[in-house]
Amino acid sequence: MMTEDRLREIYGEVSPRAAVKVIDHLDHHCRAFIAASPFLVLATSDGERMDASPKGDPAGFVIVEDDHHLILPDRPGNNRIDGLLNLIRNPAVALIFMIPTVDETLRVNGRAEISEDEALRERCAINGRLPKTVLRIRVDEVFSHCGKAPLRGGLWKPETWPEERPVATLYEIVRDHGQVEVPSTEQSVIDELYAKTLY
Repeated sequence: MMTEDRLREIYGEVSPRAAVKVIDHLDHHCRAFIAASPFLVLATSDGERMDASPKGDPAGFVIVEDDHHLILPDRPGNNRIDGLLNLIRNPAVALIFMIPTVDETLRVNGRAEISEDEALRERCAINGRLPKTVLRIRVDEVFSHCGKAPLRGGLWKPETWPEERPVATLYEIVRDHGQVEVPSTEQSVIDELYAKTLY
């Protein structure tokens, strides 16, 4: 069985720079990164099950309320609300912010509360449409993460991208996983649905 001591034997001690890079507030570097980020992944857990949910909007969609708080809108989706249900039982969250072409990421750990406050929702309006709820996140830890993983994966290198979609369409996958009827398996139909329901 793996132990903490064995992991340290395998990996060694944390580097001095990595050991001191964690801060407990949003400084000007964090604010600039969040303002430029159009995409993040939000991780939650109810203590048993876990969820990692992608969130995206135009850059700056996450509002830095002050040095210790973020406002994250929750847009309409498929209404599974897995992450929100997790937060009812356990407010702990982890976020990883990404910026296209920037290999480094920004990681934030904290605690979130779900709010339907209209004033907060209005601050996150796009095209006059308000999110159904927002998360007000108390920041406990913030740190930058090196760009090795995106570099290894060629994430921002167009020459590594596939020329054609390498996997089935969403509706084809839903049809096969759920054994349900779908309106069409054509990507054009899904693209049209996205265009109508983004906000």
